[in-house]
Amino acid sequence: MRAILVILDSFGIGGAPDADKFGDAGANTLGHIRAVCATGGVSDERPNAGPLNLPNMAAMGLYHALACANDGDVGGGPDLQGSWAAATEQGAGKDTPSGHWEITGFPVTDPPAVFANKTNSFPQDLLDQIAEAADLPGFLGNKHASGTAVVEDLAQDHLLTGKPILYTSVDSVLQIAAHEEAFGLERLLDLCRIARPICDAYNIGRVIARPFTGDAATGFTRTGNRRDFTMPPKGRTLLDDLHDTGRQVLAMGKIGDIYAHRGITQTRKAHGNMALFDLTLSALDDLQEGGFLFANFVDFDTIYGHGRDPLGYAAALEAFDARLPELFATLRVGDMLILSADHGNDPTWRGTDHTRERVPVLIRGAGTTGLGVRNMADIGASIAVHLGVPSTGTGQSFLSDIERLT
Repeated sequence: MRAILVILDSFGIGGAPDADKFGDAGANTLGHIRAVCATGGVSDERPNAGPLNLPNMAAMGLYHALACANDGDVGGGPDLQGSWAAATEQGAGKDTPSGHWEITGFPVTDPPAVFANKTNSFPQDLLDQIAEAADLPGFLGNKHASGTAVVEDLAQDHLLTGKPILYTSVDSVLQIAAHEEAFGLERLLDLCRIARPICDAYNIGRVIARPFTGDAATGFTRTGNRRDFTMPPKGRTLLDDLHDTGRQVLAMGKIGDIYAHRGITQTRKAHGNMALFDLTLSALDDLQEGGFLFANFVDFDTIYGHGRDPLGYAAALEAFDARLPELFATLRVGDMLILSADHGNDPTWRGTDHTRERVPVLIRGAGTTGLGVRNMADIGASIAVHLGVPSTGTGQSFLSDIERLT
């Protein structure tokens, strides 16, 4: 009996009851991707026109969850091969740490600081402290920016001056971009390690290293060596409960960074969704009875959500869905697999930031039942019950409802 939780980073399904408070009323990542595909649009990544094709997630209840999240008629659809729900975030954030922490039982009601000024976003005192501690001449940027755009704008100045590029967003994040070769990857990671304790005093949730390569003639490209230095959760999560009972926790992708590596047995990383899928399949061979595998597929968010590329997002979803039978084939009797998300990032929405949305909860290995609207923390509570671990989180397990409704 094992548990596998796979997060499709940013795969929201609309319908958050408080979306208007975040300026996101009407945002719907899945709904709008589906609508764009229905118009027959094509792209290099999705060259063939046609409706969004996600048969395996549909059979797990994806479109039932979409309708439920938006108070629609669930109606017909394929014969279900899993249970489903739409989940609402109770905490005050819409970023990656707050979503993941709430899923594992700790809603963030007192979110870390954000820096609303679009230019001169961080206080100069903070930048001076980091620059002095790291022996740097200063920083470029210090503004709200898209990661790809700010690199395009400032990379050449970075190479000329030796100053790293520093920027933020509506999330509590300080991101530092630097050339992987000219500045040095290890130097960039060390810079972020230096910045992390300084940022603690400013209550900043994440410091992120954003390395890139290239030159002015060929263009600049971010690499897969991103690293997040995250403030640890201020309360207990499912991972702490598992750790305290001696259970194995395999963290795939950026999960380890999200939890500041607390409560994790081992972290495994790969660059790109398909490479991470391969790594996840191989990790399941090592997942012990009673163990937990927790994976985050970040490309949906980083490349296609923030990149505002609905057709690229659609192609990535279809590629992921096509490989799900391989994942299903690795499951043992008694295993429970859950697919979900941490927030939305509607690629048709204004701006480049996350969107406040409900998320799907698609469950294989626990009946074929519609569970309606739940709280995100119910996911972690259900995993704890499934694995027989006492839970200190806020959620309520949906497993008893599955048994009652089946």
